[in-house]
Amino acid sequence: MRRTLEGPRPGITGPGGPPARTSLGRSRVLTIVRRYPVVVCTVLVGVVGSVLWGSGAVDVARWLCTLFALLVAGIEAASMIRALRRRQFGIDVLAIVAIVATLAVGEVVASMIIVLMVSGGAALEDFAEGRAQRELSALLDREPHVAHRLARGSVEVEDIPAGDVVVGDRILVRSGEVVPVDGDLVSPTAAFDESSLTGESMPRARTAGEPVQSGAINGNVAAVITATATARDSQYQAIVALVREATSNRAPVVRLADRYAVPFTVVSLLIAGIAWAVSGDPVRFAEVLVLATPCPLVLAAPVAFMGGMSRAARSGIIVKGGGVLEVLARVRAAVFDKTGTLTYGKPVIDRIVAEGSFDPDLLLRLVASAEVRSSHVLAASIVAAARARGLPLDAAADATETAAQGVAATVLDRSVAVGTLAFVRSIAPEATPTPITGGELAIYVAVDGRFAGTIIATDRVRAGAAATVGGLRARGVARVVMLTGDAPATAAAIARAVGITELQADCLPIDKVTAVHAIAERPVLMVGDGVNDSPVLASADVGIAMGARGATAASESAGAVILVDDVALVVTAIDIGRDTVRIALQSIGLGIALSIGLMGIAAFGWIPATLGAGIQEVVDLATILNALRALRSRPDPPAGAVEHLSDDVERPVAAVGAAPTTGRRPCGSD
Repeated sequence: MRRTLEGPRPGITGPGGPPARTSLGRSRVLTIVRRYPVVVCTVLVGVVGSVLWGSGAVDVARWLCTLFALLVAGIEAASMIRALRRRQFGIDVLAIVAIVATLAVGEVVASMIIVLMVSGGAALEDFAEGRAQRELSALLDREPHVAHRLARGSVEVEDIPAGDVVVGDRILVRSGEVVPVDGDLVSPTAAFDESSLTGESMPRARTAGEPVQSGAINGNVAAVITATATARDSQYQAIVALVREATSNRAPVVRLADRYAVPFTVVSLLIAGIAWAVSGDPVRFAEVLVLATPCPLVLAAPVAFMGGMSRAARSGIIVKGGGVLEVLARVRAAVFDKTGTLTYGKPVIDRIVAEGSFDPDLLLRLVASAEVRSSHVLAASIVAAARARGLPLDAAADATETAAQGVAATVLDRSVAVGTLAFVRSIAPEATPTPITGGELAIYVAVDGRFAGTIIATDRVRAGAAATVGGLRARGVARVVMLTGDAPATAAAIARAVGITELQADCLPIDKVTAVHAIAERPVLMVGDGVNDSPVLASADVGIAMGARGATAASESAGAVILVDDVALVVTAIDIGRDTVRIALQSIGLGIALSIGLMGIAAFGWIPATLGAGIQEVVDLATILNALRALRSRPDPPAGAVEHLSDDVERPVAAVGAAPTTGRRPCGSD
């Protein structure tokens, strides 16, 4: 079990400033010592031994290093026995034999190097994967802990722990607050940002009696709900539980080098044993095993994976461990969320449909001026569109906003109303609905009591989304699926635009987890953002989070995080994973081949133990240098290679996955 190490945040200082930094540095040193004691002790013993050797106390230095190496060999032996009881065989066996063999022939320095390489390799792997243990921190930080309960028959507000809310309590949710428990809306109308639950970027208007889920963010007007569930049984807390369960059940990744440990160990011992038997000289056995040190196996994979992780970081991808790259290299199915992943996750103005003699630019100018102070999510998009066209924004007088309905104001001495069709019809009865396609939203406008037109907003498909889907298929990914909380019509429109033919819509987080578990092609890659994607990111074989816009919870649950707002980096992540694994395997193969060849020469007595230890270090160096090739980026692909799209883009979009077992209808069904 890996421990989670917590301490003060970097940069935080106490009243005196410098003492806090000193304390922080001391804490970090103690953390390193506690987490990697063998590495720290090996360095210390090596330094002390070098000082003793240089001062003439050669025998003392030799005994110090010998006793320490034997101690480490004993620790490794105990660990090996425990692993063997679990029927696990790794490179530890060869490490123990190599340490003992080098000590037996008096190669103390070589023995210490082996100890450092063994402990250092394990520390490299542990350090690279240690950050993946914080999946729940962001979710727990955002989880609502306080509820504002209204006393029965009174307007008095009492703050209580969210866990103390019982069914039937009336809860006040202030502007911008997270809804603490599931409930039914009591207020006449309210608007909620449910993107953290469904992934839908558009705010959802609710009216009295409609359900409101915990985790949704209230709009700009305070709302009252009646609790229909306790905090433990509410939607947001269910997401937290799903992430916790998925994380705890994630299967460990076997170290790449361990797969080659058994044959390499057997071959090494066989060559050494034959050399001893034929020559009759036990020294020959040790001379051979000096060249069988496991450093190539110990270092090749960690160095290559660290190089791959560094290359990924340069590309804007944070990879949380070598095991993630290893799984990325073998991905056979890819699952995408829609909002914020295949789309930009924020609505933009697509077109303006003006009625009669109204000028589209004037219409946009009036609406933007009326909406400039509104907190509605679409207001920012309208204002941004006006500024992009160079339209001036005028002062709005008598501006009033009706929650979840619209805004009315006076601009340039003209009465402007903008909002839902029902809101505008109450002012201009002749207003008619404007035809829209999936994924679009109509914003209706009335000017001076007349229907003036419609502004159409949409969540645009990312520029690189279609190329990414085509690139995955070109790399042998057998299935590409879209899972989303959006309505089927919206989901189908986006799926067709990017070339995905399998989808599920109307999905809650548990539906996404169920659908991913039902995919037969493994490993499965999940790409998403937002809190609602956290469970499926954690439960997939490997998850990639689009973290450029601060989707912290999703980022903590994923194995990799894309820091640049570019979905095309999903293909880059897979390329880096494949390149890294290929180079790691090549490095391991190079080390094994050189070691076996040199062991064959040493079996005839042509390489003394001292010379063999030096030669083995050259082998180690060659292995490390080869593994460092993982740092280099591959040449850019030919034009059009990544942009390849399959011929089935326009085929009907089909539902995929098994029905959930939660008692609700299958997501994506009508």
